[in-house]
Amino acid sequence: MKPINVIISWSSGKDSALTLLRLLEDPRYNVVGLFTTYLADEVPFQATPIDVVYQQANLAELPLVTILLPSVFPANDVYQSTVIMGLKDSELNIDAVAFGDMFCNGIADYRRSYIEPAGWQCVFPLMGEDSSQLALEIITRGIQTLVTTVDTQQLTGDYCGQWYTPEFIDSLPSGVDPCGENGEFHTLVIAAPCFKRRLAISPSFIERATRFHYQRYLY
Repeated sequence: MKPINVIISWSSGKDSALTLLRLLEDPRYNVVGLFTTYLADEVPFQATPIDVVYQQANLAELPLVTILLPSVFPANDVYQSTVIMGLKDSELNIDAVAFGDMFCNGIADYRRSYIEPAGWQCVFPLMGEDSSQLALEIITRGIQTLVTTVDTQQLTGDYCGQWYTPEFIDSLPSGVDPCGENGEFHTLVIAAPCFKRRLAISPSFIERATRFHYQRYLY
């Protein structure tokens, strides 16, 4: 049976990297590229410069489709049409769109509501799995990530700039998801088995002026 051509939603963080690894290993799929939505030259929430996302895609040896958003929180219909048009304009041969969502909280139905009418399947390789087990898999498989964003309404800013390690996970307060799936923190993938080499960045300073603290870096 011919593999399904899939493009992966790429946030620049650990969940995207694990999604990519799993699909690269799955003979049912052929990964044709990554896509990223961005605003003002950064990925929202991760605050990853789009140039760094391009570097990650290059390290994974995959094309990157970048889709400019009109705002951080556009109306649903605007967001959906923007993503669909961006994917269609890429001219990649796409059969399916994959997402790294983990929680069964209605997000899968939301994704399907606009992806499937465009003629594509939705793929959720991590959906419904235990967060603690996924966190362990991320680390044991050699996905090395830096915590680059912390929501200080859910977690103290001291966690920003730390490496995502077993010690980091063990130190998280009760109620904080070990994968940060509730938006407690976000990460940047520095190294992974699917990268041909390590991402070259140098941590610079932590921006603490707002609710969200950001690890800034040179690249």
